[in-house]
Amino acid sequence: MDFTLSSDQSALMSALDRLAAPFEQKPTDFHGFALAGPRLEQELENGEYFGIARIPELGALTAAMAVERLAWLPYSVEIALSMLVHPQLGDEWQRPLALVENGRPGRFLATARTALVVDGDHIGLARVAAGEVVPVDSIFAYPMGRFSRTPQVTACSATDAAKLRKWLRIALAAEISGLLHAAIASTVEHLSLRKQFGRQLGTFQALRHRMAECAVLAGGVRWLTLKAAATAEDGDAALAALHAQDSATRIVYDLHQMLGAMGMTLEHPLHLWTYRVKALLSELGGRSGQAQAAARYCFAGA
Repeated sequence: MDFTLSSDQSALMSALDRLAAPFEQKPTDFHGFALAGPRLEQELENGEYFGIARIPELGALTAAMAVERLAWLPYSVEIALSMLVHPQLGDEWQRPLALVENGRPGRFLATARTALVVDGDHIGLARVAAGEVVPVDSIFAYPMGRFSRTPQVTACSATDAAKLRKWLRIALAAEISGLLHAAIASTVEHLSLRKQFGRQLGTFQALRHRMAECAVLAGGVRWLTLKAAATAEDGDAALAALHAQDSATRIVYDLHQMLGAMGMTLEHPLHLWTYRVKALLSELGGRSGQAQAAARYCFAGA
């Protein structure tokens, strides 16, 4: 598969890099869990970046690359659903979006205008009105909320629900990919600066081996995600989401261990990526849900 960027894709990603540059670092006075980025979201809205997937020269593949790039930032902004799932909805359903599964709290629900409501195998859409959502305190690095009363849900057909679930998996994998790469980069920086026994931690072979394994796993997540966005195949989407959730469990554990006590504090920004990953590990049925989907779509005839 050819992943050489076209001139249009290269230009867009360069523009996205310039837009993201002011948001690369967390504010020095922030020591919480969820770092909201309303200014970043407004700049993305003004630049019409949420419509990337609708442009024929760019499409879903470029949108997935944009999601991954923006997930590197420490700010929590509703990007993945808007860029990859919203194009599958009718114009009457407005962004920002939120995913609410089986009555659990949802990410970005307090600021969403549309909620994708998952109840088992069924998916419906609900408009989110003011006063219908209450915030939920959480250690996850996302703003969380839940409905204060049962929303009015418009049920999707089985065909539409399957299509939405496919793109939800691709959006999930793209976001996890960016978060993992950002968390690895942050850990590499720590290992390069921190010294023990008179040596930089990054010079110890055991840590290098484990970081290499993390990088390989994260690289696999990225390539599977881009393939799924390019092919829009159900099996590719399931495999990408499965590998993303499965690899993330191992990578997050290793990264926090390598930072030692620093990895358990709010001073270091690592949690702004890894605790978002933790919120994503159980979405769409978790690893078992993705494994069942991969078996159904990829190995049904085996």
